[in-house]
Parts: sequence; structure tokens; C-alpha cells
Amino acid sequence: MSNNPDLKGSSFTLSVLHLADSQVESAMTFLQEKVTQAPSFFAAAPVVINISKVEGDIDFSQLKSGISQAGMIPVGVTGCQDKRAQNLAKEAGFAVMTASKSPSQAPAKMAPTKIIRTPIRSGQQVYAKDGDLVILNHVSAGAEVIADGSIHIHGTLRGRAIAGASGQKEAKIICNDLQAELVSIAGNYWLSDQIESEYWQKKIMLSMTDDVLHLDVLAI
Repeated sequence: MSNNPDLKGSSFTLSVLHLADSQVESAMTFLQEKVTQAPSFFAAAPVVINISKVEGDIDFSQLKSGISQAGMIPVGVTGCQDKRAQNLAKEAGFAVMTASKSPSQAPAKMAPTKIIRTPIRSGQQVYAKDGDLVILNHVSAGAEVIADGSIHIHGTLRGRAIAGASGQKEAKIICNDLQAELVSIAGNYWLSDQIESEYWQKKIMLSMTDDVLHLDVLAI
């Protein structure tokens, strides 16, 4: 085994703040409201800013300061329409990022389903790369389960479940008892307070249609 440093590509779950215009103040108000809803989830969380819908210049320095004040870590900017926007973002200390051109496509070869029999404890993270994830137990509060495909949880989901992590919009989340801190498919997510009470502590399936999340109660 080499003791030398190495540099490789990898995948991480990042929150993306989509700006509708160049009004940084309104965007920061929105972000602060989200952080207030789930402070433990968003504390020191990395965030990428998508500016593809923004016309005109953005005060990137103000944007970076506002994100930091909200308790998150500004990582980069995506959706730059021209070289000027890229240069302004770089001058403010942002990385300029390019989104995948085909995020919704499944990998050419799916990995075998990852099956976990033990409980997922608080602070643990389980990731099924290029495949589905099956948890034959509970997912505790503060734990995180991630899959590029779908997620099936045969126990109670109290932590965070992130399916379609590489952009697969067809992914599903199925669990026997929904008490989640967060559920997400292909970057679209709901926090616990956004989940209607009729689905709470029920056996459910979460899916997404036209970029909108949808819950169904399943028969026991």
C-alpha cells in the first residue's frame, strides 16, 4: 500500500440553493428560514449556489457572507452563463462548478443491491453506490442512508434517507414507519415539518413526478 497522497473523484451529498434573481437579501432570508427549521441538519453543511436563472450581476461577496452567517459553508457556484459571472464568483472565493449533463440516467451497470441487517445508529452513514439499498432494521435519528437507486427500510426511519443521489428521478423510498428528519429524491427534499401528519408513522412510498415529491400510504 502506497503512503503517498492520492487524488480521486468521489460523490457527496450537497445542498443546492437555486437563486431566482440577483436579490441576495431575499435569498438569505429564505436560507435562514430553512436553517431555523432544521438547525442540526444544516449546521456547517456545504452548499452550492445555482445561478442559471439569474440575469445581471450578483454580489457574490454578500452571498458568501450571508451563507456563512446562516451557519452553512459556501462551496461553489454552478449555472454561470458567461465568463464574467465565473470570474466574479472566483474573485469572491467560490469554486465554479459544472453540473452533470445527464444526471437522471442510470449507470451503465447497476451494482448489486446493498443489504444491511443491523440498525443504523446516530452518526452513521451508509451509501449504496450505483444501486439500491435495503435496510432490514431501523434508521436512528442522526443517521443517514444514501443510495444512487432506491431505498427500502423494513423498520422505522427516524434519520435521513436520500435516494437517487446521482440524479435518478425514478428512485423511490419505501419504509415501514415514517418518522424521518429528511427524505430526498434526486436533490428534492422534505424536512420532517413538511411531511403531512397523515403519512407520519405510516408505511409509505416516496416518489417524484415532474420534480415534485409525492407520498403514498402502502397497505400493511
